[in-house]
Amino acid sequence: MRKIFKVLFISMMMLAPISASADVAGEETNKFDWNPVMDAIIQVESSGNPRAVCGIYAGAMQISPVLVRECNNILKSRGSKKRYSLSDRFSVTKSKEMFIIIQSYYNPENNVEKGIRLWNGGIGYSVKSTQRYYNKVMRNIQ
Repeated sequence: MRKIFKVLFISMMMLAPISASADVAGEETNKFDWNPVMDAIIQVESSGNPRAVCGIYAGAMQISPVLVRECNNILKSRGSKKRYSLSDRFSVTKSKEMFIIIQSYYNPENNVEKGIRLWNGGIGYSVKSTQRYYNKVMRNIQ
Protein backbone atom coordinates (compact mmCIF):
# COMPACT_ATOMS: atom_id res chain seq x y z
CA MET A 1 0.00 0.00 0.00
CA ARG A 2 2.80 2.41 0.90
CA LYS A 3 4.46 1.84 -2.48
CA ILE A 4 1.19 2.63 -4.30
CA PHE A 5 0.82 5.82 -2.25
CA LYS A 6 4.42 6.82 -3.02
CA VAL A 7 3.95 6.29 -6.77
CA LEU A 8 0.71 8.28 -6.67
CA PHE A 9 2.37 11.04 -4.61
CA ILE A 10 5.32 11.35 -7.00
CA SER A 11 3.00 11.36 -10.01
CA MET A 12 0.96 14.14 -8.43
CA MET A 13 4.11 16.15 -7.62
CA MET A 14 5.30 15.90 -11.20
CA LEU A 15 1.95 17.09 -12.50
CA ALA A 16 1.16 19.55 -9.70
CA PRO A 17 0.03 22.98 -10.80
CA ILE A 18 2.57 25.68 -10.28
CA SER A 19 1.54 29.08 -8.96
CA ALA A 20 3.46 32.33 -9.13
CA SER A 21 4.96 33.77 -5.97
CA ALA A 22 8.08 35.53 -4.76
CA ASP A 23 11.23 33.44 -4.34
CA VAL A 24 14.12 33.99 -1.92
CA ALA A 25 15.64 36.57 -4.23
CA GLY A 26 12.45 38.63 -4.06
CA GLU A 27 11.53 38.24 -7.69
CA GLU A 28 8.40 36.79 -9.26
CA THR A 29 8.90 33.09 -10.11
CA ASN A 30 7.03 29.82 -10.26
CA LYS A 31 6.60 28.20 -6.85
CA PHE A 32 6.68 24.44 -6.34
CA ASP A 33 6.55 22.48 -3.08
CA TRP A 34 9.95 20.83 -2.90
CA ASN A 35 9.63 20.17 0.86
CA PRO A 36 9.00 16.40 0.65
CA VAL A 37 12.00 16.02 -1.66
CA MET A 38 14.24 18.27 0.43
CA ASP A 39 13.27 16.44 3.62
CA ALA A 40 14.12 13.10 1.98
CA ILE A 41 17.45 14.48 0.75
CA ILE A 42 18.25 15.67 4.27
CA GLN A 43 17.64 12.15 5.59
CA VAL A 44 19.84 10.59 2.90
CA GLU A 45 22.62 13.17 3.15
CA SER A 46 22.96 13.64 6.93
CA SER A 47 20.24 11.69 8.74
CA GLY A 48 18.84 15.11 9.65
CA ASN A 49 22.03 16.45 11.27
CA PRO A 50 22.48 20.15 10.38
CA ARG A 51 26.06 20.04 11.80
CA ALA A 52 27.18 17.13 9.58
CA VAL A 53 30.49 17.53 7.76
CA CYS A 54 32.06 15.17 5.23
CA GLY A 55 35.12 16.58 3.50
CA ILE A 56 34.12 19.79 1.72
CA TYR A 57 30.40 19.06 2.17
CA ALA A 58 28.55 20.48 5.16
CA GLY A 59 25.15 20.79 6.76
CA ALA A 60 21.95 18.80 6.59
CA MET A 61 21.96 18.84 2.78
CA GLN A 62 25.74 18.39 2.45
CA ILE A 63 26.38 21.55 0.44
CA SER A 64 29.76 22.21 -1.15
CA PRO A 65 31.53 25.58 -1.40
CA VAL A 66 31.04 25.43 -5.18
CA LEU A 67 27.27 25.21 -4.75
CA VAL A 68 27.26 28.22 -2.41
CA ARG A 69 29.24 30.17 -5.01
CA GLU A 70 26.85 29.06 -7.78
CA CYS A 71 23.83 30.20 -5.74
CA ASN A 72 25.48 33.58 -5.24
CA ASN A 73 26.19 33.85 -8.98
CA ILE A 74 22.54 33.04 -9.77
CA LEU A 75 21.33 35.63 -7.25
CA LYS A 76 23.70 38.23 -8.71
CA SER A 77 22.48 37.48 -12.25
CA ARG A 78 18.91 38.04 -11.01
CA GLY A 79 19.81 41.42 -9.57
CA SER A 80 19.47 40.30 -5.96
CA LYS A 81 21.73 41.68 -3.25
CA LYS A 82 21.26 38.54 -1.13
CA ARG A 83 24.34 36.32 -0.75
CA TYR A 84 25.09 33.10 1.11
CA SER A 85 28.20 32.30 3.14
CA LEU A 86 29.80 28.93 3.82
CA SER A 87 28.42 29.00 7.34
CA ASP A 88 24.87 29.20 5.91
CA ARG A 89 25.23 25.52 4.98
CA PHE A 90 24.65 24.70 8.67
CA SER A 91 21.21 26.35 8.59
CA VAL A 92 18.51 23.99 7.34
CA THR A 93 16.39 26.95 6.25
CA LYS A 94 19.20 28.56 4.24
CA SER A 95 20.24 25.19 2.81
CA LYS A 96 16.70 24.69 1.56
CA GLU A 97 16.75 28.19 0.06
CA MET A 98 19.93 27.29 -1.83
CA PHE A 99 18.32 24.07 -3.06
CA ILE A 100 15.35 26.08 -4.38
CA ILE A 101 17.66 28.56 -6.13
CA ILE A 102 19.55 25.74 -7.87
CA GLN A 103 16.29 24.05 -8.90
CA SER A 104 14.72 27.28 -10.16
CA TYR A 105 17.74 27.93 -12.36
CA TYR A 106 18.68 24.46 -13.63
CA ASN A 107 15.30 22.73 -13.30
CA PRO A 108 12.64 25.41 -13.95
CA GLU A 109 10.14 22.74 -15.01
CA ASN A 110 10.31 21.36 -11.42
CA ASN A 111 10.91 17.80 -12.54
CA VAL A 112 11.33 15.81 -9.32
CA GLU A 113 13.56 13.11 -10.81
CA LYS A 114 15.80 15.68 -12.48
CA GLY A 115 15.93 17.69 -9.25
CA ILE A 116 17.12 14.73 -7.20
CA ARG A 117 19.70 13.66 -9.76
CA LEU A 118 20.90 17.25 -10.24
CA TRP A 119 21.43 17.62 -6.47
CA ASN A 120 23.56 14.48 -6.40
CA GLY A 121 25.41 14.56 -9.71
CA GLY A 122 25.58 18.23 -10.57
CA ILE A 123 24.62 19.96 -13.79
CA GLY A 124 26.01 17.28 -16.09
CA TYR A 125 24.75 14.32 -14.04
CA SER A 126 24.38 10.88 -15.58
CA VAL A 127 21.38 8.70 -14.81
CA LYS A 128 23.61 5.69 -14.21
CA SER A 129 25.84 7.41 -11.64
CA THR A 130 22.90 8.94 -9.75
CA GLN A 131 20.62 5.89 -9.74
CA ARG A 132 21.46 4.62 -6.23
CA TYR A 133 21.08 8.11 -4.77
CA TYR A 134 17.79 8.65 -6.59
CA ASN A 135 16.46 5.33 -5.22
CA LYS A 136 17.52 6.24 -1.65
CA VAL A 137 15.79 9.62 -1.82
CA MET A 138 12.64 8.10 -3.28
CA ARG A 139 12.51 5.57 -0.44
CA ASN A 140 12.66 8.45 2.05
CA ILE A 141 9.91 10.61 0.57
CA GLN A 142 6.99 10.77 3.02
